[in-house]
Amino acid sequence: MVKTTLARAAILALGSSLWATGAWAQSYPVTPAQTETARQVAQAGVPLSELAPDAPDSHTVKRGDTLWGISTLFLRSPWRWPELWGMNMDAIKNPHLIYPGHKLVLDKSSGRAVLRTADTQGEPPAMQTVRLSPRTRTSGLSDAIQSLDTRFIEPFLAEPVIVEANELAKAPRIVATTTNQVMMTRGDRAYVRGPSDALVLDDQPKAKDFRIFRDSTPLKDPATGEILGYEAQFVGKAILVRGESTQETVSPGGKVSSVVVPATIDITAAKQEMRVGDRLLPEPERQFLSYLPHAPAGQVDGRIVSIYGSDVVANAAQNQIVVISRGQRDGIESGHVMAVLQDGPVMIDKTDPTRAPMKLPDERNGLLMVFKTFEKLSYALILNVKDTVRVGDRLAAPR
Repeated sequence: MVKTTLARAAILALGSSLWATGAWAQSYPVTPAQTETARQVAQAGVPLSELAPDAPDSHTVKRGDTLWGISTLFLRSPWRWPELWGMNMDAIKNPHLIYPGHKLVLDKSSGRAVLRTADTQGEPPAMQTVRLSPRTRTSGLSDAIQSLDTRFIEPFLAEPVIVEANELAKAPRIVATTTNQVMMTRGDRAYVRGPSDALVLDDQPKAKDFRIFRDSTPLKDPATGEILGYEAQFVGKAILVRGESTQETVSPGGKVSSVVVPATIDITAAKQEMRVGDRLLPEPERQFLSYLPHAPAGQVDGRIVSIYGSDVVANAAQNQIVVISRGQRDGIESGHVMAVLQDGPVMIDKTDPTRAPMKLPDERNGLLMVFKTFEKLSYALILNVKDTVRVGDRLAAPR
């Protein structure tokens, strides 16, 4: 437990340097507590028993590699990678990046395994421990390898949203189109009504961005039946170009009255065609996400709630997105790695004259990593899997 906690804190201390864009690498804050905890595991290495059976003596980093993938080559438990790579405490505030062409050598001379770097043209006498901290080089930050392959995650970051009961029903709604067409897509203009404070166009140079959703599906805990939230169906994006207002009209009889003039939006992106009645939610601020895989500090007991993007298919494979029944209230955070367990079947013991029923043990089927959390639910990417993942499958700590 102590080692797992230290590893978790060490990963947090590494911060954003390995994020896909690399743009935050220079400034992500590291707390004194994280630095102190990271100091405790610096240069520790991992027990030789934790090495993968076929761990290579060396590996030359190539384009497309990730820290997770490289650690999987060397470790039985790749989420323990901070202990394997070691850290340089003089540079812990600015963790650096690993680039294609670096040669990584597995050093077991101290009785514990540590990855060190060496020149691909020949190993110098004193190899340097891998240091995850910035340094000047001619290559751009985009050339550095990532901690995880994020191409399967990034398309979903602007799409799924978990809402509370009736939250979507209170959001601004599309009420009409410019030409009364039934369906709308990118480039079309539409009119919106809703809470007046949500449809005010401030005197700012940047227009207000919205995401457009349809309906909301209740997501239930497969174990308890509790409704944990509602998943809204993402259909597109729009910008607010004219705010909602009122206008006075005069009837033929001279009576003056006020009527609502709906707000105006232009649709900027479409996953599918939009229609009158679809709802708008403000585009959230882009959040920093590190995607640094690590094990939860304590035990986990959750379930697969649904497979994202399908109301029919109940099975998922590697690199698909699933919703799990644990969220921020349970201490779940971005980067948490969990094991997916396949329920052991209930069978009859045919070797027993009484034909007694028995249940085979649950077996680990694969790993997933959380990348977006809500209060009671989270989205996760399936990292690897032996068999298909099913709605209702149990989750546990990866140890």
